Amino acid sequence: MRKETGSYQPYSYFQLMEISLRELLVEKGVVTEDAIAGAMAAMRERGPERGAAMVARAWLDPAYKARMLADGSRAAEELGFEVPGLRLIVVENTSDTHNVIVCTLCSCYPRMLLGLPPEWYKSRPYRSRVVREPRKVLAEFGTKIPPKVQIRVHDSNADMRYMVLPLRPAGTERWSEERLAGLVTRDCLIGVALPQIPKKPKSRKS
Repeated sequence: MRKETGSYQPYSYFQLMEISLRELLVEKGVVTEDAIAGAMAAMRERGPERGAAMVARAWLDPAYKARMLADGSRAAEELGFEVPGLRLIVVENTSDTHNVIVCTLCSCYPRMLLGLPPEWYKSRPYRSRVVREPRKVLAEFGTKIPPKVQIRVHDSNADMRYMVLPLRPAGTERWSEERLAGLVTRDCLIGVALPQIPKKPKSRKS
């Protein structure tokens, strides 16, 4: 049993499977509790910086972009980012197509590139509604997609993860790779948001 919101709730099937597998691996000496704890701590600290770096490189390097769209896992490895045992598919937003990611079964997500998934990504309302009414769900995130733009929903699974390559914002033609990466948030890589150039503060009149 686990304590949740003041009361004890039974573990789910997948939580029990994870606990059983972890305890078996420790018992067999394959891993240690300290190694598991260290890996979990590193994952909790990780953000979307790796995915953002891939996007910024693709915006500047057409050859890299082509390789990323052909094989996301290898493109990640080119930048030193491991995607062990998983197929990463990168889907490109264009002027007539917008992509959004979901995992309808649970919360499969490219954690190695984006960090831990947000709570809303794991929620049942998002997982069910974004498939049925993606345009409405995106609007609730503040992302209004024009009617002429097609929305494609991609369902991740245990062996395959998706990541969105957003459209590069206009007005960033002379930006450095590092500065471009700063525009790419986790939500952009899931497809529920668009990269935005920060607005300059209005100067005060003396």
